[in-house]
Amino acid sequence: MQKRLLLFDIDGTLIHSGGAGVEALKRALTERFGIKDDLHDIEIAGMTDSGIVISILKKHQIPTTADNIAAFLDSYVHFLSLELPRRKGKLLPGVLELLEKLKTRKHLVLGLLTGNVSRGAQLKLGHYGVWHFFEFGAFADDHHNRNELGAFARARAKEKHGTVANFPRTRSMSSATRRAISPAEKRSAHAPSPSRPVLGAAKNWRSIIPRF
Repeated sequence: MQKRLLLFDIDGTLIHSGGAGVEALKRALTERFGIKDDLHDIEIAGMTDSGIVISILKKHQIPTTADNIAAFLDSYVHFLSLELPRRKGKLLPGVLELLEKLKTRKHLVLGLLTGNVSRGAQLKLGHYGVWHFFEFGAFADDHHNRNELGAFARARAKEKHGTVANFPRTRSMSSATRRAISPAEKRSAHAPSPSRPVLGAAKNWRSIIPRF
């Protein structure tokens, strides 16, 4: 049986962190560089963590060296671990049901394709109890440009499951879920950007499952 690779985004697709990530970025900036900034003018949605850090450093005319980026991300991950329990985040409706059902289908391989660094992804999904559903992922550690991450995900699929030809219909659950969101949700003030759709209601997720 040919296997199919399903790649999931995290923020706005599987979970809402209640602002833990943004607060962790603010605290990291203050700790590492002594700068307070509400980051209101920094593009965050749809960006990778490393790309966001580069934007913040450039804004404050701090050299975007590998050391500065790594130090900022180290602090970010530390503060993220502190902020997640303090925030009223949540696993989005229908996610657990979806993952449990998909995991029973032996021809499916579940992975992550996300702008989070790998440590941040594990913290977020571990906090909400779903990290164990995913075999591997492509993360901001791999590249600061989100558009480059697909190649890393496919390479890891090949490492774990053989030739990439076994994955003729790789697709992202970001795009799949976008089609399942109701018109009312699309009109919401919290409607997602094209690369980071909000998870629809559980009944909408159930409409997706038969496709796989």
